[in-house]
Amino acid sequence: MNNNFRCNCPITSALDIVGDKWTLVIIKQMLLEGKKTFKDFSASDEAVASNILSSRLKMLEEFKMISKEKLPHNKKTNIYLLTEKGLGLTPTIVELTLWSDGNIREYHSSIISDSRLEMVKNNKEKSIKIIVESYKQNTGYNKT
Repeated sequence: MNNNFRCNCPITSALDIVGDKWTLVIIKQMLLEGKKTFKDFSASDEAVASNILSSRLKMLEEFKMISKEKLPHNKKTNIYLLTEKGLGLTPTIVELTLWSDGNIREYHSSIISDSRLEMVKNNKEKSIKIIVESYKQNTGYNKT
C-alpha cells in the first residue's frame, strides 16, 4: 500500500485518500445509488475513466474502506461493498450535499432537489442513520 501522506495533519491526511475528484463520487454511488460492480460505476452519469475507476477502487480496498467479493451466482464479477470505514463517510457525504445545496445551487440551478434532500435538511442525524441502515439492508451488510 502506498502510504505517502503529505504531512501529519489529520485533514490533509484524509484528503490524501478521499480528496481527489472521484473517490467521494464512488462512495456516494455505492451509498446512495446502490452501485456495486465495475460496470455499474462505468455506466454512471459521472463518466469516470476505467483506469481511474480501477485505481480508486483498488486504493479504497487497500485502505479497507470497501471490500471486494465475487457475486454468488457469477464468480467472474466482482462486487464492491462499503465497510464500516467507508460507511463512516456518510456524514461527510451528507454535509457536502447540504453545503452544495446552500452554496452551489445559485451557480448550478439544476442540482437535484428531491425528497431525500428535504429529509436531510429537516433532520440530518436521523437521515444519516436511515442512509446507513438502508445501505446495510440493501446489501446484506455484514462487514467490518
